[in-house]
Amino acid sequence: MIRTRQPTGRAPWPLILVEGAEKSGKSWAAAQLSASERVGQTYWIDLGEGAADEYGAIKGARYLVVEHDGTWASILGQVREIRAEAERAAQAGEPPVVLVIDSMTAEWELLKDWAAGRARETKTNKKRLAEDPNAEISISMNFWNDATTRHRQLMTLLMTVPGIVVMTARGKEVAALDAGGRPIEGSKDYKVEGHKSLAYDSSVWVRLSRERPPVVVGARSVHAGVRPGVDRPVPAPDLTLEWLVFEVLKCDPQGTRARAMTTMRAGAEAPELDNLSPSAQQLLAEAEDAATVEGLALVWSAITAVLKAGEITLPEAEAVRRRVQALKTEMLGEAGEAA
Repeated sequence: MIRTRQPTGRAPWPLILVEGAEKSGKSWAAAQLSASERVGQTYWIDLGEGAADEYGAIKGARYLVVEHDGTWASILGQVREIRAEAERAAQAGEPPVVLVIDSMTAEWELLKDWAAGRARETKTNKKRLAEDPNAEISISMNFWNDATTRHRQLMTLLMTVPGIVVMTARGKEVAALDAGGRPIEGSKDYKVEGHKSLAYDSSVWVRLSRERPPVVVGARSVHAGVRPGVDRPVPAPDLTLEWLVFEVLKCDPQGTRARAMTTMRAGAEAPELDNLSPSAQQLLAEAEDAATVEGLALVWSAITAVLKAGEITLPEAEAVRRRVQALKTEMLGEAGEAA
C-alpha cells in the first residue's frame, strides 16, 4: 500500500549558517538576534571562540552561555537538552528558542583531533612513532567515517530543533586546485572551514565580510530561495538575522515547525534479503524473533516445507537459511553447524 500525505506548505524553522573571514561580525550577528522581542530564550554554545561573555554587553542581548567540559559527550548532551526545551516552548506557544553554536569550524576540528588521536593508537602508527616521533601519521578511512558519524548525530539534532539555530563558521579564499591537487595560478576558490556538508545541510547560508555588504549565498525557501546557477547571491546591506528569519523566510511561531525528517536506518541485512515474497519475509521475521537455537531449528524445518509447497523460490530459501545460520552462530558465540 502506498502511504502518502499532503505537504503542509509551512516554512520550517531555519538552520542558519553564518560564515566569513575573521572579525567579520558572525558572533555579533548572533548576539543581536537574541535581543529581538520575537524570539524566546537564546542559548549560546561557545566552541573555541571565546566571544560569549563579552558579547553579552551588546545592547539588548539576552542569552545564556551553555557550560560544557569540551568533550563530545558533554556538547552533544547539552544540544539534546536545548532541543527538548525548544520542543517544550513550542508546545506551550512561547516565542521560539534560539540556539547559537560558535563555531562549527571548531566542532569539526575537535572531531579531526579525535580521529587523529585514535589513529595514533593503532599498532602500525605506534610502531612508526616509536621509530620516529615526528613521523607522519596515517588516518585511515574508518576513523574519518566515525568522525563523520558523530558530526551527523549533531547535525540531525540541529536540523530538527523546533526553533532557530545559528551556526557560525570561518570562511576564506584559498588557491584553486586542479584535478591532481596542484594550485592553479591566478585562480581562487572560496572555502567554508568545517565539515564538507555543512553548507549543504543548512537551510540558509549567509556570508559576512569586513569589506563588502552581507550576502545571502543560498536559501531553501519558497519565499526567498536563491537558485544555484540562476540567481546570483543577494547582497543585503542592512541584513539582520531577525529580518532574515521573520521577514524574508516568513517564519511564524504559530505555523512554523521543525523540519520533518525520517531517520534513515541502514540495517545490516544482506542485499539478497531485499524484495522477498511475503512467505519468505514471514520466515525471516520468525527467525529474527527466535529466542533459542531450538526456535531457529523450527524455522529451518519450515523453510523446506514452504519451499516444497511452492510458496517461496529456491534463492529465497537459500537466503533465509543463510540468515538463520548466521543467527545461530551469534547465539552460540562460535561457528555452528547447520541446524
